[in-house]
Amino acid sequence: MNTLTWIRSVNGTLGRLAPEHVAGKMRRAFMTPRNLPAREWELPLLARAERITLRFGLSALRWGKGPTVLLMHGWEGRPTQFAHLIDTLVQSGYTAVSLEGPAHGHSPGHQANVVLFARALLEAAAELPPLKAVIGHSMGGASVMLALQWGLRAERAVSIAAPAQLMGVLRSFAHRLGMPARARAAFIRQIERDVGIQVSRLNVSSYQLEIPALIAHAEDDSLVPSSEARAIHDAWFDSRLMLLPEGGHQRVLSDPRLIEGVMALLARHDVPARQSA
Repeated sequence: MNTLTWIRSVNGTLGRLAPEHVAGKMRRAFMTPRNLPAREWELPLLARAERITLRFGLSALRWGKGPTVLLMHGWEGRPTQFAHLIDTLVQSGYTAVSLEGPAHGHSPGHQANVVLFARALLEAAAELPPLKAVIGHSMGGASVMLALQWGLRAERAVSIAAPAQLMGVLRSFAHRLGMPARARAAFIRQIERDVGIQVSRLNVSSYQLEIPALIAHAEDDSLVPSSEARAIHDAWFDSRLMLLPEGGHQRVLSDPRLIEGVMALLARHDVPARQSA
């Protein structure tokens, strides 16, 4: 019996007897990230970074000089996962500031979620020059969209491999770990208590998204389905949808077509509303 099968078995039994207890354990697992080391290909960029500390201890890495582009990684991610994009930004005359989200890297905290990531973006933007663009991957992309609702100001935005709504993410997690119905309901209630907002409100369909944007996703992403990108594009009037045939959830960050699309957006090249690619 592998670990996941064992967890599902325990949750299936105990979740019927003590749903709040199982929900609490799974909530802590869902919101407690591991700090994973940088891959070898990320190390050259890491060596060239300037580490900065923003208010409340939020940590970030900075490269280059010029208009500022703010980047936010995803769950258990790192600033240097944007290495290929950051290199291109710097070579093109931009400053890249890549945050370490709460409970990630050198930033404080023990737990993380999309709301904390969105607040981190707002805190960072308050200390940085006006943003040319804000870019987020996965949960970082979801946090970018939420931060824009809460007043984050940027000329452009990029969402990469992001979910369109949190409820589906929670249901998928609960299903994968074998939580029965009462435990699933308790799990969602506890998440809402911790983040301080109803999960149903964390849905791009109810957002007001107006700045020009690029919505990028790989069609072979096994963690976040590409249908989420289509939903984001449908809700975001002035957006370009870029669906790449492959790249998975992580490798897409290094795809030259994605990088070209980001640079075109920043240069205000041909990015008409409702374009698909």
